[in-house]
Amino acid sequence: MKSLTDPFGRIHNYLRISVTDRCNLRCMYCMPPGDSRRHDSASVDGEHPAGSAFPAFGAAYDDLPHVQGLLTFEEIIRVARIFTSLGVNKIRLTGGEPLVRKDLPVLVSQLAQLSGLRSLGMTTNGVLLEKYAQELRDAGLTHLNISLDTLRPDRFVRIAMKPSFASVMKGIESALKVGFQRIKLNVVVMGNVNDDELPDFVAMARTHPVSVRFIEYMPFRSNKWETASFVSWHEMLRRIARVYDWSSAERCYDDSGVAREYRLKGWSGTIGFITSMTEHFCDDCNRLRLTADGSLKSCLFHPAETNLRSALRTGNGDDCIETLIRAVVAQKPATHAPVEQLVAAENRSMIEIGG
Repeated sequence: MKSLTDPFGRIHNYLRISVTDRCNLRCMYCMPPGDSRRHDSASVDGEHPAGSAFPAFGAAYDDLPHVQGLLTFEEIIRVARIFTSLGVNKIRLTGGEPLVRKDLPVLVSQLAQLSGLRSLGMTTNGVLLEKYAQELRDAGLTHLNISLDTLRPDRFVRIAMKPSFASVMKGIESALKVGFQRIKLNVVVMGNVNDDELPDFVAMARTHPVSVRFIEYMPFRSNKWETASFVSWHEMLRRIARVYDWSSAERCYDDSGVAREYRLKGWSGTIGFITSMTEHFCDDCNRLRLTADGSLKSCLFHPAETNLRSALRTGNGDDCIETLIRAVVAQKPATHAPVEQLVAAENRSMIEIGG
């Protein structure tokens, strides 16, 4: 088997699959109100209908009709099987919010059976997690990332545009109970928004077996990224060290390959920093991204993408799909552009690409 190796010698064994472009939250950095592509709460066949799981946001991002737009479960499994035959052993499901995709545990169960797959994870906002945690674990999901940008209910509403804080916290509790191999809490740190909560999040790792990961705010279309809203990981660490004795912190292994992760002596969990903007990890990047509408991207920040959906639906064999995949890998850039260029780039929004 020939691995997916790009011109810079990087071997790609990690595939992120977005299963929907819809979400039951409206986070300011992911689905900003000023974006021109905003979708309403109309139901999409194959996804949960509008209602308790779907807020009526008014105008929001354009939705993808399930049959014509979103990849079907069968198509996702076919593509994933091709990828695993090429050496991919780690898959993560993303969105949008993956759990608004109807029957997601069925997809998880089918993916978990793929030969060669060692890790099957999901990134979720946690709103529906209390309901599905046990079912997902039983289906074969091994790793879980939960996005949580504040520990204050009132602030949660301002960031996510919905009063779902209690549901998210119950989801985290359920995830801890059912025994996933690893649970990570993803915190996007934004200046003058939630950066005063760094010590509060760190405290969660003292008694809980979770990895709290602080993510540098990244620029995407219309999310109003600016220098004033950016907090570097060095500044985060400086503020944390004011409260906690960092001299006992030991660098530890991070299975994502992207976080600078530390454990304080005697603590149950870990603290990590994802430094995409200040100290990128492009040299060791091993991931590819499949969007909900079937386009393959070699880099989160690189606008170029190749549509696999058309090839899947016009009778092409697996060898054709493999050729397209290899072409994407062959054209992967050495590194993403400087932040000044990213701010102005005509890339898709985070919710369209997949988190």
